[in-house]
Amino acid sequence: MTTTQDAGAPRPVATLEMVAALAGVSRATVSRVVNDSPSVDPELALSVKKAILALDYTPNRAARSLAKRRAQAVTLIVPESTSKVFADPFFASVVQGIALFLTDTEYTLNMVISSESKPEKTRSFLLGGNVDGVLVVSHHSSDHSWTHLSGSLPMVFAGRPLVGSRESYYVEVDNERAAYSVTRQLTDSGRRHVATIAGPQDMPPGIDRLAGWRTAVVEAGLSDGLVEVGDFTLASGARAMHRLLDRGTPLDAVFAGNDQMAAGAYTAIQGRGLRIPEDIAVVGFDDDSFATSVTPALTTVHHPIIELGKKMAEILVDLIEGRPAQRATMLPTSLVIRDSA
Repeated sequence: MTTTQDAGAPRPVATLEMVAALAGVSRATVSRVVNDSPSVDPELALSVKKAILALDYTPNRAARSLAKRRAQAVTLIVPESTSKVFADPFFASVVQGIALFLTDTEYTLNMVISSESKPEKTRSFLLGGNVDGVLVVSHHSSDHSWTHLSGSLPMVFAGRPLVGSRESYYVEVDNERAAYSVTRQLTDSGRRHVATIAGPQDMPPGIDRLAGWRTAVVEAGLSDGLVEVGDFTLASGARAMHRLLDRGTPLDAVFAGNDQMAAGAYTAIQGRGLRIPEDIAVVGFDDDSFATSVTPALTTVHHPIIELGKKMAEILVDLIEGRPAQRATMLPTSLVIRDSA
């Protein structure tokens, strides 16, 4: 007596053996096709792929990872406080870019928010076979742990690391040139007392953007002494702007090292009854949500942050899979003129 499967019953889960039987090949051949081995005859590989589609077979991820000796996962490390990470749209855009690239790969993304004060737990996780590669964003000169791991795991940085940059892979923009250009926007418009709220001086963007501002004001024959330093947060921008105003020296423009600090500068300037841009022009860097949430809208440098995340992920996957990759990748910026300068 023959029986038929109940029409309402779930379809049995396809197995490697079922694919092999339908394609008329061995289980080992199916395994090689699933793992992208170049040793399989193209016609046999095509038969296997047709069988996989017909049976709706999903390869076992754990088995594939074991066969490739990979975890099929990458980790994004952000050596900052949790509060800073979730308050800064820069990090969200980087993650978005990474995720967009990884969507079409077999790699998943996990994230570690970790400071250098307790690196042992992070190092143990990274070296425990849990990930195939590492992406590092917002690193400081004191963050030596991630650089030292580059000999054990493929690693890509957002911005050149201050330690071991010649051996490292990184993606960045020309922060110095972009800062120079946006500062020239101020000096060319006739501003003669141009200050800056610089980013942290233990991070490449903070260092390079300060250097770009300084080159522009010196070229214009202006003082390069109107400098205060923040930490790329809103509150630090406000505090730095208050310090600049408290100096009592003439001030008619300020370049903030990122849009968050520029927004903080707005609160200090406007809180003292001064007008933007009539009394003090303000420009920033990043072109994130802070740039358009302030009034007047902020003139700034467009930083392609999503593209930065995508490119970092692309380079990391190339390194993991043994393909050649360029060590230093430079992305273009552009000046966005709005109403603040």
